[in-house]
Amino acid sequence: MGIILSIILLIVGFLLLIKGADLFVDGAASTAANFRVPKILIGLTIIAFGTSAPELAVSIQALASGSTDMVLGNVIGSNILNILLILGLAAIIRPIKSAIILSEKKSPSPSLSPAYLQYYF
Repeated sequence: MGIILSIILLIVGFLLLIKGADLFVDGAASTAANFRVPKILIGLTIIAFGTSAPELAVSIQALASGSTDMVLGNVIGSNILNILLILGLAAIIRPIKSAIILSEKKSPSPSLSPAYLQYYF
C-alpha cells in the first residue's frame, strides 16, 4: 500500500509543480508588462530564476542539515556546468573563432584524432 501512496503523491506533486510554474510565469510576465519591461528581459529573468531555484533549495536544505561542503560543491558545480553548457551551446549555434593557433598539425576529423595521435606517436 505504501508504494501506491508514494506514486499518487508523486503525481500530485508534479501536477502542483506544473500549475505553480504556470502561475509564477503568468504573474511575473504580467507584473513586468505593467512596468513596461521588454519581453526578452522578462523571459531571461524567469529562466534565470527557474534554473537557480532548485539549486537554492538544495543549498538551503544542505545548510540546515550542517553539510556546508554540499553547499560549496553545489555552488561551484552549478557555475561550472552553467558556463560550459552555455559556451557549448553557443559554440554549436555559432562557432567561436580564435586568433590563437594551437597546433600546426591539423586532424582531418575530431573523430579520427585518436588514430591520428597513435600514427604520429
